[in-house]
Formats: sequence, structure tokens, C-alpha cells
Amino acid sequence: MTTTRTDPPSALGLRLRKRPFTHHNRLAAAVVLANVVAAFGVADARELADLVVVNVALAVLIRQQHVINLLFRLATSAPTTWPLRVRRTLGKVYHFGGLHVGAALSATAWFTALAVIRPDPLTWVILALMVAMAVFALPGLRARRHDAFERVHRFAGWTVLALFAAHSSRQPGFVGSTQFWLLLLVVASVALPWTRLRRVPVRITRPSRHVALVSFDHGVTPFAGSSTAVSRHPLLEWHSFANVPTPGRTGFRLTISRAGDWTGSLIDDLPAHLWVKGVPTAGVGNIDKLFTRVVWVATGSGIGPCLPHLLSRDTPSRLVWSTRTPRDTYGDELVDEIEAVQPDALVWDTVRDGKPDLVELVLRAHREFDAEAVICISNKKTTWHVVEELEARGVPAFGAIWDS
Repeated sequence: MTTTRTDPPSALGLRLRKRPFTHHNRLAAAVVLANVVAAFGVADARELADLVVVNVALAVLIRQQHVINLLFRLATSAPTTWPLRVRRTLGKVYHFGGLHVGAALSATAWFTALAVIRPDPLTWVILALMVAMAVFALPGLRARRHDAFERVHRFAGWTVLALFAAHSSRQPGFVGSTQFWLLLLVVASVALPWTRLRRVPVRITRPSRHVALVSFDHGVTPFAGSSTAVSRHPLLEWHSFANVPTPGRTGFRLTISRAGDWTGSLIDDLPAHLWVKGVPTAGVGNIDKLFTRVVWVATGSGIGPCLPHLLSRDTPSRLVWSTRTPRDTYGDELVDEIEAVQPDALVWDTVRDGKPDLVELVLRAHREFDAEAVICISNKKTTWHVVEELEARGVPAFGAIWDS
């Protein structure tokens, strides 16, 4: 089999694929630019308020689980007979968070202008909350204080919606206006996942002190390439993990590694119940169906998001997995399951074999397997390194972007 290749990008094309010129940032810039253009048509405070609500609606709706699933469904519906360069671009659908960032920043900017034009205590409270949300979403602060980021976004966001509705309702003709319907849509979007809030039983096995395998069977069997948000205290914090459904079985598993206080506590405590909400939501791995053959590259517990695709065998695939002592860490059962569906997988034991040249290993697998694309599931530093190095060589590569 010979697949169609894209030529290595030009120097300019390569630069535009690297940070800060990612698809995510281009989408954010496009939203901001659209708002700059819209600024020339603003005539009064009411139109300013309209722009605030339009941007808030975009920022919220683009993060709604059903909207995300729709975006992925549309993007991945392209047949594999389409040119690789087109499918490669469609594969970047998971950069949609750029629309969220651009709209949120634009809404804050417009509301700042509104507060200057029509200052009052309520307006300044709303503005302070919006600025706080933007500050805590800054990548560095978000990474260092993720729990604070999440709580500020949740509680400040709910408060902003309530206060802005109260603020807007003082305007004549608010009920039935565009602002009214958009705010109603936003509130419904925010509330919808919480209508499916449930405390469900789980079964947890701990093959080592580093990993917990959490099994769910509460009437939901998610699709490969999706994730589920779980919590022990639903008003305070949520953590999303890739679902691992097994063909022919109901329910699913999550592979959770020790990576902080919350995951460490779960691995140590082995709770009998967890909270879930919303619906399984598509993630980066879902794009594998755009390609005829895929190399999956994972480090450590990144094997979790890869596993459902390897088990389903919907897209022919080859695995490159770099991890420490895989059988001691993840258990014989899981490793045997992987080897049964991936007999040609390259499993690199970092304790026995040392630190690998991951890019070289992936390039070799990509060449030998005659793959069209590579999907990398790892930590931020490794993912960005692998994806950018492969893109520099003309290989379509994808991986999470940790967007706000």
C-alpha cells in the first residue's frame, strides 16, 4: 500500500505551524479581528451590550459538550479518499478552543468599554469577575493553580450570567430581544451537563502505586476517542480522562496515573463511588478516522486514550509506547491486552532501555507502517516537541494543546 504524502512545508509554512501561529491562536485572532471590524458599526451602549452577549454566547457554546461532539462529527465525516492536506487540516478540529479564547477576551474588552460609558456598582462587579476569569485562564497561572482556575471560572461565570441578566433586564424591551434569547441559550447550555449529574459506583484496581484502573458500568458505553469528567466533590473540581470502552462489553474504564493531589488521593483511597456529569465528549484521538493508517505514540499513562482505538481496530494502527516497567506499573492483564491487539507494537521500557529518541522511533514506525498520520498522547512538553518535529518533516501530527 502506498499512501499519498504531502511535501515538507516551506520555511514560512513551517513557521506558521509552530507556536504561536497554531490553529488555536489563529482562530482566537480571527475572532478578535472580527470584533475590531464590528467596532466600526457600534453606535450606542445597547449595541455594545449586544456585542458582549454575542461573544459570551460564542465563548460558552463552543465549550458545550454537544457542540464539541457535533464539531468532531462534521470534521471527521470526510472520506479518506479526500486529499491528505484537506484531512490534515480537518484533523485540527480540536483547536476550536481558540474561538473560546478570542470570544472571551472580546467580551471582556467590550464590557470594559460599557463600564466606562455607563458606570455603576453592578457594572464594575461584573467587570471585576470577568477580568478575574481572564487572569486565572493565563496559561502559567492556570497550570500552577488549576483548582483555583476551575473554581473561579465556575462560580464567577455563574455569577456573571446572573448579574448580566439583571443588568440587561433594566433596559426597555429586554424580554424577547436578541440579548434575552442569547442569554437564555447560554444559561441552558451551562445548565445542561448538570442535569445529568450522578453519583455512580466504580470498581478500582491498583496494579501499582502509580496507576488506578477505574471501571464504570452505570448504563453508559462511550465511543472511542471520548472522555468523561469525574469528581469526588462536584461543586469544587472536575477531572477529565479518556474513556476506554471494550468492544462487545458495556461500560468503560479510565486509566488514571498519579499526577497530583487529586489523582494521588484517588489511587490511595480507592473510593467506591464517583460523580459524573454531562455526556462523553470527543477529544483529539477521535480524528483517527480521518486517516487510512495511524501511528499512536504514548508515554506513560498516555496509553489510556490510545487503548480504545487499538482495541476497536477501526483504523489500522501501530503503537509506540514509552513507559517505565510497563508490567510492574500497569499490570500483566493490561499489557497482555495491548499486545494481543498490537503484536508489532514498540514498547520501550525507560528503566531498562533508558530515555528514547521518541521522534526517531515514531518516524521509523511511520515509515515502516506506511502511516498517514501520527497522534501523540503525552505530557505537554513531549507532545509539543513530537508534534512540531514531525510537522517539520511533513508528517501530519496531532496532540493535545492544553488550551484555555
